[in-house]
Amino acid sequence: MASHIVGYPRMGPKRELKFALESFWDNKSSAEDLQKVAADLRSSIWQQMAAAGIKYIPSNTFSYYDQVLDATSMLGAVPPRYGWNGGEIGFDTYFSMARGNASVPAMEMTKWFDTNYHFIVPELGPDVNFSYASHKAVDEYKEAKALGVDTIPVLIGPVSYLLLSKPAKGVEKTFSLLSLLPKILPIYKEVIAELKAAGALWIQFDEPTLVLDLDSHQLQAFTAAYAELETTLSGLNVLIETYFADLTAEAYKTLTELKGVTAYGLDLVRGTQTIDLIKSNFPKGKYLFAGVVDGRNIWANDLASSLSTLQALEAVVGKDKLVVSTSCSLLHTAVDLVNETKLDDEIKSWLAFAAQKVVEVNALAKALAGQKDEAFFTANASAQASRKSSPRVTNEAVQKAAAALKGSDHRRATNVTARLDAQQKKLNLPVLPTTTIGSFPQTLELRRVRREYKANKISEDDYVKAIKEEIKKVVDLQEELDIDVLVHGEPERNDMVEYFGEQLSGFAFTVNGWVQSYGSRCVKPPIIYGDVSRPKPMTVFWSSTAQSMTKRPMKGMLTGPVTILNWSFVRNDQPRFETCYQIALAIKDEVEDLEKAGINVIQIDEAALREGLPLRKSEHAFYLKWAVHSFRITNCGVQDTTQIHTHMCYSNFNDIIHSIIDMDADVITIENSRSDEKLLSVFREGVKYGAGIGPGVYDIHSPRIPSTEEIADRINKMLAVLETNILWVNPDCGLKTRKYAEVKPALSNMVAAAKLLRTQLASAK
Repeated sequence: MASHIVGYPRMGPKRELKFALESFWDNKSSAEDLQKVAADLRSSIWQQMAAAGIKYIPSNTFSYYDQVLDATSMLGAVPPRYGWNGGEIGFDTYFSMARGNASVPAMEMTKWFDTNYHFIVPELGPDVNFSYASHKAVDEYKEAKALGVDTIPVLIGPVSYLLLSKPAKGVEKTFSLLSLLPKILPIYKEVIAELKAAGALWIQFDEPTLVLDLDSHQLQAFTAAYAELETTLSGLNVLIETYFADLTAEAYKTLTELKGVTAYGLDLVRGTQTIDLIKSNFPKGKYLFAGVVDGRNIWANDLASSLSTLQALEAVVGKDKLVVSTSCSLLHTAVDLVNETKLDDEIKSWLAFAAQKVVEVNALAKALAGQKDEAFFTANASAQASRKSSPRVTNEAVQKAAAALKGSDHRRATNVTARLDAQQKKLNLPVLPTTTIGSFPQTLELRRVRREYKANKISEDDYVKAIKEEIKKVVDLQEELDIDVLVHGEPERNDMVEYFGEQLSGFAFTVNGWVQSYGSRCVKPPIIYGDVSRPKPMTVFWSSTAQSMTKRPMKGMLTGPVTILNWSFVRNDQPRFETCYQIALAIKDEVEDLEKAGINVIQIDEAALREGLPLRKSEHAFYLKWAVHSFRITNCGVQDTTQIHTHMCYSNFNDIIHSIIDMDADVITIENSRSDEKLLSVFREGVKYGAGIGPGVYDIHSPRIPSTEEIADRINKMLAVLETNILWVNPDCGLKTRKYAEVKPALSNMVAAAKLLRTQLASAK
């Protein structure tokens, strides 16, 4: 019985790629140094999978930034502003598309389906001259083969590539991206021909958009694409991989009737209903790559349950046609549990990171083949039973409080217009008030202080003194820049979710459980294993300290319940909304303590509310109902004069704008600049928004410093569709990843632009 891995984490067990990328970007190392680190990581991954007994090992899942940008490079679809003149795409062009450069902005970045991973959105139009401009897929296949590992090269499928793209600036929004299929398929044919010539026996096309709500025209594009590729693919085994949700009956029919396709990879963790489709009609003689090991969470697989599922499928598909696989790429999990030295043995026994999931996949494949490792299965069953019965998982008081939430929608008593009037009387802010989103640059010195405090190398007094000094520096800088509503810069926090999780019960933490979010950005999601509560205040001391340093309003900074949920590894033994309500009650306690401490502006970030939206429209309403309700729970008890802000970043918000309004926040700051101000189109189309709103005026994920004129131009575009008295001026997101040398001039220009517009507005009266 064979085994397969859809994809594997790229950063390395100790984030080796992250540090190599950042060293290269800072001109501290060469391209050759970066390539060596990458080659060593690839070699290690391939050989690890081969040693574990995996038959179908992927290649070309490694990336210096993201796999969609790799496909853009392969197709030579470089926007003209980057000045690429043909030939093999090098690091300069590649990273300029991802991060921007001194003269041009980066391409749009958005969430990869409903995950916390991001991809660079291709910008396409009728005039793009596609050409085969990156041989990465073939090079990496050859590289693995030279190491003695025969891999399955993985490509983003042609239809998903186009469906994940957007019309370039200046191209009609109604332009059919699928009309470009005849232009990109010749390049796919070139790549396929080179892979065949290099000795590839299999090829994997990732077509995850098949799990979305697709119309007949979109489904027909899959049929047309693979019919066109059939001759070129002849002689290869072709795997079409889907993940993250069920397939509709129509999509399943389209998939299983594709020409020239040998195998279908299906997510049977998040796509449990797909099993019924397989049982009712699976094409004879085809392979099923059964994704029964969860690629998106860190819980150990219930091997007995998975084996039972596989045995039922084996009866349908045939013994020699069933391949055990992960549900999706393991990119979304931490790398290796072996590196976790501080997790206690009980919790550790409940977990499986990427390296352990590889072992689980192979163990299931061997068990199906009659070579069951009884000791491994027994230990797994024991861990499953331990997790179900452990007293640390359940807190009756928390469950009772969450159950009592039913029956109320937890809205503030006064409408937002009246609240804003009351808040303005108290805060006395100018027109177009300026603020930032929360974090300020995390310097090496600051990271050192936090690291040494955690390692007990400095005292708590020394730590508090150092953090207070950093807060004072940030406060003084904001006052010098004349920003209206200040933040304390979050110097005590390495990560916005991890910081809160460390102070809430029901959470566990890793030392090296890093997961890639985009580029070199890694996050370390907390693990929610039990009922959640707040033992004591979490941010009141730091927010009060910061407020004591200034007479200007100081924002209390919290992470909202939906974002904590969506950016954690969440327990899978109860519905997600139940866990979210528990977190909401904990944050509610914190909000009310901040208010009592004299904090008049409190920001409750819901950066990840949109990313948790189910991929199926039929499931949207239920998710949005409990997600929005969870946010309202956090602040339903504050006074009218306390201003509640929230923040959302990189996602498509237009389809949930009415739910955003229903959150009933006083002010929302929201990503806008990197997505070509897509957000503003909602207001152009007539959506009325009465609360305060701050669409981001510049992209903080690029080192580029926007000019005062450029920011003023963005603000003017906002004023064309939004009332002057509700508009705020702020960056897209927090400033943690930037350097002070970039932050100071950018914020200075932002404030100057706001003042310029205030003057113009005043003179126009």
